[in-house]
Amino acid sequence: MIRERLQQLGLELPEPVPALYQYVPVVVHAGVAYVSGQVPRVDGKLPYVGKVGKDVTVEQARELARFCVLKGLSCLEAEIGSLDRVERILKVTGYVQSADGFQQQPQVIDAASELLEQIFGDQGRHARTAVGAAELPGNTPVEIDFIIAVQG
Repeated sequence: MIRERLQQLGLELPEPVPALYQYVPVVVHAGVAYVSGQVPRVDGKLPYVGKVGKDVTVEQARELARFCVLKGLSCLEAEIGSLDRVERILKVTGYVQSADGFQQQPQVIDAASELLEQIFGDQGRHARTAVGAAELPGNTPVEIDFIIAVQG
């Protein structure tokens, strides 16, 4: 059903990427999936790098936030077998590498929130934190992690 919804929205999940460092992409415990921070690499490269509000526009950062969602869902699906097992998106934490004085982190991470609601409906509505960061790994403008309730 969720795969059909993705098709209706014209979206494809990228191939899940193994962790680059000493962590696992997803941990499922007691019906809750913790999806590690997703960096929006496309074919191993970041489409945009730098600080949002200086090197990267809000719209470019929103595009990256949407791709973080798709990457996270890809990792989740690889771990649990089907996105139809998602009961609810519980929490999203978005990090925006921000230029001095940039205060539009919520607008950037809204792109991820909006996409999750488009995909999962009311089950996609979630608690959220959107924070500015001085630096992020690989000079990525956006990184997002997720906490998701899944059926046993």
